[in-house]
Amino acid sequence: MALEQFSDVVQRCQALPDDSYTTEDHDVFTIAGRTCIEEGNSAQVLSIVLDEKNQDIVRCMGWNLLPPLIQVLLKKEDKHLSQCLAVFNHLLKTCRPKELLIGLLEQLEHDDPYSTAESLHLLLNPLQKVLLCLGSSKASSLGMTLSSVLDQVTKLPLPHTKEQEEDDVFFLCRCCTDLTDFVRPFVQEARQNNLNSKAGCESGDKMAGEQDRGKEDELRTELLKFCMKTLSHPLLEVQLKDPDTLAVSPLRNFATEILNSLSAIGEPLPSLVYQPLLKRKQVPGFLEEEVRYPKESLASLAHLVFVHHLASDTFPSVFSPVFSLRCNMEHICLLLSRTDESRIQKGLELYEKSLVRLEDGSLPADLLEIRTLLTVPQNLVKVMTICQRYDLRTRGLKVFQLSIDKFNTEAKYNFFQYMLKTSSHSGVEGYIIKNIKNQVDFALQAGNSNTWFEGVHLLPLLRKVFILPDGPETDLLQYLDRIMESLNLLRYLIIRDKVTENQTGIWTELYKIEDTFMKPLRVGVNMSRAHYERELHNTMESKKSKAKEESVLSVSVGDEKLPNMTSESQIQALHSALHTFDMIESVLVRIEELTEVKESL
Repeated sequence: MALEQFSDVVQRCQALPDDSYTTEDHDVFTIAGRTCIEEGNSAQVLSIVLDEKNQDIVRCMGWNLLPPLIQVLLKKEDKHLSQCLAVFNHLLKTCRPKELLIGLLEQLEHDDPYSTAESLHLLLNPLQKVLLCLGSSKASSLGMTLSSVLDQVTKLPLPHTKEQEEDDVFFLCRCCTDLTDFVRPFVQEARQNNLNSKAGCESGDKMAGEQDRGKEDELRTELLKFCMKTLSHPLLEVQLKDPDTLAVSPLRNFATEILNSLSAIGEPLPSLVYQPLLKRKQVPGFLEEEVRYPKESLASLAHLVFVHHLASDTFPSVFSPVFSLRCNMEHICLLLSRTDESRIQKGLELYEKSLVRLEDGSLPADLLEIRTLLTVPQNLVKVMTICQRYDLRTRGLKVFQLSIDKFNTEAKYNFFQYMLKTSSHSGVEGYIIKNIKNQVDFALQAGNSNTWFEGVHLLPLLRKVFILPDGPETDLLQYLDRIMESLNLLRYLIIRDKVTENQTGIWTELYKIEDTFMKPLRVGVNMSRAHYERELHNTMESKKSKAKEESVLSVSVGDEKLPNMTSESQIQALHSALHTFDMIESVLVRIEELTEVKESL
C-alpha cells in the first residue's frame, strides 16, 4: 500500500513543473516514502530516487526520507543497510543543502550517550559535505551546526582514568576526533581568508577587501564561538593526561587542535591568555566583548598553555614570569571561586605552575594592590577548609605556602597583616602566625636582619597576634589552633630575644601582651574548665540514672548543642576538652617561668 502511494505521488509529480508541488504531494511523499523504508522496501525506494526522471522531485522532497534511513544506518545490522546507504548518499548529492542541513540536524538529538555518540559519528561527515556546498554563505549554518553538535557532546560522560580514555568507553574521544576532522576545512578557509585579507590591504585593494570582509568575519566569529565553547566543555571539565602517563591521548590532541585553530583564525594565543592586562581597544558593546571571550574559556586556555604546555612555543619569551602571574591571577581567581572540583583542581594547578617560575622573595609589596593577589588567597582558604576532597585541601595548603614564599619581606609582612585581619578560621590564622614565627627566626639570624620582622615594624603585627577575639569568653576549642601558635610564638620570642638586646621589641611590649592576651586567656581557661567539669559531672550522673548504658544523650556546651552521642562518647569528648585546657594552662605557666628567669638575668 505505502509503496503504491509512493510510486503514484512520484509519477504524478513528474508531470508538474519544478517546485510547484502541493502540500499534499509533500505529505504523501514523506509518509509513504518513510513507511516503505521502515517496511523493508528500500530497494524499490532506491530504484525510484535514482531514476533520472525523478531527480527534480528528489531534489525538492528527498530530504524528508532522512529519518528512517538514518535509523537503519545507526542499527548497522539491518539487511537493507546497503540499499539505505545508497539512498542516503544519493540524497546528499541531489537535495538542496539547506534542507539537508535541517534534516540531518534533526537526527542528531538523542537521549542516551551511546545513541548520541553513534549519531555524531555517522552524521558529522555528511554535515560537513552539506555545509561545504553552501559556499561563502555558510557561516550562520556552520554556527548552528556546531552549536547543535556541542549540545550533544555535553551528554557524553567524561573519562576520568587513563584506561577509560585509552578504551574510549564513553566514545567522547572518538567524537572529539570526528569533530576535529569536521571543522578542519572551515578553519583552513578562515586562515586563507585572513591571509588574503592581509595581502589585499598591502596591495591597496581596499574595496575588494571590504566586500569580502563581512562574510569572512562571520565565519571567524562562528569558529571562535566553537573554540571558546570547547575550551569550556569538554576541555575545562576533563583532566588531560601528560605524555608520560598516556603517550597517545585523543583528548590532548583535541585540545592542541583547538589552540591551533584559534591561531589559524587570527586569534593569537598570547593575546587571549594575557587579555586581562593587554586590554583590547575599546569598541561599542562591552558586553558583546565579554560574550566573545568568555572568562571560563580563557581560564581553560591558560591552563592548557601553562600546565600542559600546549602551544607554549607561540608565547614570546619577552613576557616575564611576574607578568604571566599577574595575567593568570584573573584566571586562577575565577577557577578557585567555583565549587566544581575539576575547576578548583585546575585553578590550583595553574597557580602552582605560575608561582614555581618565580624566584623566592621576588614579588614586591606593591603587587598586593592588585585585587586578585588578595582575592585568590581568600579563595584558597575556602579550598583548604571546606573542600570535600582531601587531596585538594592539602594541595591548596601547599600552594598557599608557595605563594607566601614568593613575596619579598615587606610583602610578606603586609600579607600577614591582611590575612589576620580578614580571616575567620582559626586553623588559617594559626598557620599565618607560624609563618610569622619563621620570618622572625630568619630575621634574627646573623646577616638576615630586616626592618619588617624585628623592632618597630614587628610590634603592630604582634598586637594582631596576641589578642583573644572575644576576650575571656572566647571559645577556646574553636580558636585552639590560633591560641596555641600564638603561645608558641610568644614562648619563642622570650627564649630567643635577650632582654638587653630586645631586637623584636617583645620586652617593652610584654606588659601589654599580659593585659590583652595572657590574663584574658587565664580567665577563659578557668571559666571553660569550670563549665566543662560541670557538664562532665551532669553527664556522668545522667548515665548512672539511665537503665541502658548506651542510651543517647543530648548535651549543650555554651549556646550550642553537641551532636547526639552515647554517654561514653560524650564523657570522652568532655575529658578531651578538659585535657586541652590543661595543655593551654601548662604553656602559659612555662611562659611565665621563662619570663621570670630571663628578666632576672
